Amino acid sequence: MNRRWSPRDILRAIAKSSDTPATDELVKIGTAASALGVSVDTLRRWERAGRIHFQRRENQRYLSAADLSRLLTERSAKGVTSARNRMAGTVVAVKRDEVMAQIDMVCGPFRIVSLMSREAADELDLKPGSPATAVVKATTVIVETR
Repeated sequence: MNRRWSPRDILRAIAKSSDTPATDELVKIGTAASALGVSVDTLRRWERAGRIHFQRRENQRYLSAADLSRLLTERSAKGVTSARNRMAGTVVAVKRDEVMAQIDMVCGPFRIVSLMSREAADELDLKPGSPATAVVKATTVIVETR
């Protein structure tokens, strides 16, 4: 599961990924992928496309801390995520308890149900009638009845 990294988390990860003094300003590809919220394969595709450049040391790819910072800034400015399934819709129901919230949305002919923290639902000010976009990123969904 991807998580949001604070600037402090990123600096700690950069420090951890530095194995030798020669890599002080470099970040391992896995650390960079986690910080950006993308897969390692995505970063390899970006490299093939010329969007980024890795330095290789002992069969390991490293990204410069400056390039990572640039990518983080670009992605936060655009609000870019790696999720591709975006469905505009309307909130039709919100059920909150002390910790969690269930958000029911109608997006065209589809009903979308999202479970999130109550705090997140409150921050988004979700209520019936609110316009919202469901952003779906799932690698696997399995539903069986037999």
